[in-house]
Amino acid sequence: MIIIEERKHELNEQGQYIAIPGATTVGIVCSDGVVLASEKRVSYGNFVLSRVGKKVFKISDHIGAACAGLVSDMQILAREVGVYANLFKLESGRPISVRAAAKVMSNLLFSSRLLPYITETIIGGVDDEGPSIYVLDILGSTIPDKYAAVGSGAEIAIGVLEESYKDGMTVEEGRELAIKAVKSAISRDAMSGDGIDLLIITKNGIREESIKF
Repeated sequence: MIIIEERKHELNEQGQYIAIPGATTVGIVCSDGVVLASEKRVSYGNFVLSRVGKKVFKISDHIGAACAGLVSDMQILAREVGVYANLFKLESGRPISVRAAAKVMSNLLFSSRLLPYITETIIGGVDDEGPSIYVLDILGSTIPDKYAAVGSGAEIAIGVLEESYKDGMTVEEGRELAIKAVKSAISRDAMSGDGIDLLIITKNGIREESIKF
């Protein structure tokens, strides 16, 4: 499990500080699928830019991604990996695996390491090997895990996951745990809030859900 402290500010060439948005994003592996969840607030420093930001993305019919960081970087990465997933399916006649999709994103992140995408990502889904998630940092390090939390509220969310996660839980139990973890982070992290978006991924496909506070 990785929890990388999200940079709150980045110094530019003029010596001015650029605010980096916070987030709370979690991923959970269940017996029959994967749950990805993230809150909705997009904030830059003390300013809340949006209360309806979407930080969970569908990559293919059985794979999704949940991110923390710059929304533009999240959108670009999700779109690019989705294109590679579609190309793989067209060329090979079978869907891309979760591990391969995570490796594609890892390569994209590492190839941009000199001007990195400011995002931490959890890729999860269900394939022939079963449900799985992978955690990636801004340089493309890829680590499989059973549950994970990234973003500015990760330290709070991971405590809830550590306490309540158990092997063999169903996606409905995972959904409730993901909501509980993100809600706990929202209560203490000022840069997270305003609701939760979820991707519930099973062998039957992806179900999207949105909860507003």
